[in-house]
Amino acid sequence: MTYLVTGATGNAGRHVVEQLLRKGQRVRALTRHPEKADFPDEVEVVAGDLMDPSTLDFRGITGIHLLTIGGDDYATLNTGPDIVALAEKHGVRKIVTLWNGQPGPVEAAIEAGSLEWTHIEPTDFMSNSLHWAQSIRAAGKVEEPFADSLNAAVHPADVGAVAATVLVEDGHAGQRYSVTGPEPLTPRHKLDLISDAIGRPLEFVELSEAQARRNWQKAGHADEMIEILVAWQSSPPPAAYTVTTTVEDITGQKPKSFRQWAEENADKFR
Repeated sequence: MTYLVTGATGNAGRHVVEQLLRKGQRVRALTRHPEKADFPDEVEVVAGDLMDPSTLDFRGITGIHLLTIGGDDYATLNTGPDIVALAEKHGVRKIVTLWNGQPGPVEAAIEAGSLEWTHIEPTDFMSNSLHWAQSIRAAGKVEEPFADSLNAAVHPADVGAVAATVLVEDGHAGQRYSVTGPEPLTPRHKLDLISDAIGRPLEFVELSEAQARRNWQKAGHADEMIEILVAWQSSPPPAAYTVTTTVEDITGQKPKSFRQWAEENADKFR
C-alpha cells in the first residue's frame, strides 16, 4: 500500500512520513517545493499544489494525509470537492485531515463524499514557538500578545504518529480526534522552558492585539487565519487547553512535553 502525505516537509508532514516508513509502508511525499525535501531514498517525492488539483496524482494511493490549508498565507483550501472527486476516481480508500483550527469546507466536502475519513485536530504545535528563535538569538526576548493564554500544544512528532496510525489501522472512520500535549501552558511558561533549555534568561514583552494583528499581516497571514489566531489566543475555547488522551490511546505512547521539545530544539534558540 502507498500513502500520500501532503505538506510533507511541514510541521507534521515530515513526521507522518517518518512514522509511515517505520510501519513499513510506501510513501509518496507531496510538496510545493520538492527541492527542499530531505527524505530517505525509498520516499517518492512529488511536486504538487493542493490549490491546483490538476497538479495532483492520486493513482495507486490507498490513503491520504490531507492539509486543509494551502499557499504561503495559510488560507483555507476551496478545492475540497475537486480533491475528493479525484481521490474517489483513483480508488483512494481513506483521507485523514489536519485541520487549521476550525472545521471548514475541506472537511465538509470529504464528509459528503464516499471515502472513509478521520479528522485530526491539534490544539497547537509546540514547533510554532520556533518563530521566536530569531528574536531570542538576537535580543534575548519575545514579543507576543496574550501572554497568559493557555493551550495544550502538542509535539509535531506525536501528531505524525497519530496520523500514521489512523491511516494504516482500521477502526477510526468518522472520528474527530483532538490531539494535545500533556499539559496546558501559557506563552510565558513556554518561554521559561526555552530559557531553561538554553541556560539563558529571556524576556517576554506582551503586545497588544492591534500590534499582533499588524505583525501577522506583515508575515503574510490570510485575514481568516489572523481571526483564528486571535480567537484561539484572546479567549481560548476549552478545547484549546483541555488535555486529551488521544496520543496515548492511539499510539500507545505518552505525549512528549514542551520541556522535551525545547531541549531537542535548544540549538535553534542559541
